[in-house]
Amino acid sequence: MAKRIVITGVTRGIGRGLTEEFARLGHTVIACGRSADPVAALQSALGQPHDIAAVDVIDDRAVADWAKRVLAVHGAPDLLINNAAIINRNSRLVDVPAAEFDAVIDINIKGVANVTRHFAPAMIERNHGVIVNLSSGWGRSTSPDVAPYCATKWAIEGLSKAMADELPGGMACVPLSPGVVNTEMLQSCFGGGADTARKPDAFAKVAAPFLLALGPKDNGQSLTVPG
Repeated sequence: MAKRIVITGVTRGIGRGLTEEFARLGHTVIACGRSADPVAALQSALGQPHDIAAVDVIDDRAVADWAKRVLAVHGAPDLLINNAAIINRNSRLVDVPAAEFDAVIDINIKGVANVTRHFAPAMIERNHGVIVNLSSGWGRSTSPDVAPYCATKWAIEGLSKAMADELPGGMACVPLSPGVVNTEMLQSCFGGGADTARKPDAFAKVAAPFLLALGPKDNGQSLTVPG
């Protein structure tokens, strides 16, 4: 049965790969990205019934307006994936400018809260659906030079597990590590070393079925995409 899937941060990387794979599998993708031109290009490539919008997840009012329209047109999602995230430039914590630190916090934590705030109530009302918050290996371990990013992904683990305790029995909230994927974010950390990691389209072939199979049994579990 086709599912309604809401996903953020879809103009590149993991989000783009998942969006294209979900669409290929016959599901309806309702998604957002920050940049209008890539969003328009993705909408044109996918066509209807998919619904791709330009929304900045740190803008709570914009997210509220987007969610109101989506819920009216498409109904509550079966699967909500909070994917949008950024990483700081490799640097010691004491050398990360305040504005850069704030941006990582705003997108990676507040953005997740904003999207969840406006979509989850409709899911809870139905007692149906899975919320997946993209975590990271750096949400379960640490490395130097990425302290702000680590902080946000550890926060996502805690936020997801706490929300899991609040949900009715027919739902789940899951912090999910994608594993190592060759995205621009990984390249910013490892340079050419990222070339050995699987690309987003190959990742999506494995991750999409894994995500679609999640259910209440997985509530509150820290999971990792196989492979």
